[in-house]
Amino acid sequence: MSGMQDYKSSLSDTGSRKFETFSYLPPMTDEQIRQQIQYIVSKGWNPGIEHTEPENAFGHYWYMWKLPMFGETNVDAILDEVESCRKAHPNNHIRLLGFDNYAQSAGAAMVIHRGKPV
Repeated sequence: MSGMQDYKSSLSDTGSRKFETFSYLPPMTDEQIRQQIQYIVSKGWNPGIEHTEPENAFGHYWYMWKLPMFGETNVDAILDEVESCRKAHPNNHIRLLGFDNYAQSAGAAMVIHRGKPV
């Protein structure tokens, strides 16, 4: 049998928690985040930004940062909003979503910034 890696994750260690597929990979670089935003825009999805405290990431709803950016196609404008959210809530996790109008669901969701517990 192949050697499977055990990803140690616990409720008491908020930095170890896994949220979605990308959280099992190394953190995304700024360029990789830009590429993910470009993908969301290229699919015609509406970008949305959410945030929450690390200790509440599993048991609570995430807070919406403003409204979803309906029809926004400028990647730099979306990145500016991500940065504004990060500056306003530096200790929070920040999640990027791509809302699909046709399927009426999130076509993409990924944590792009991990905050530090206070």
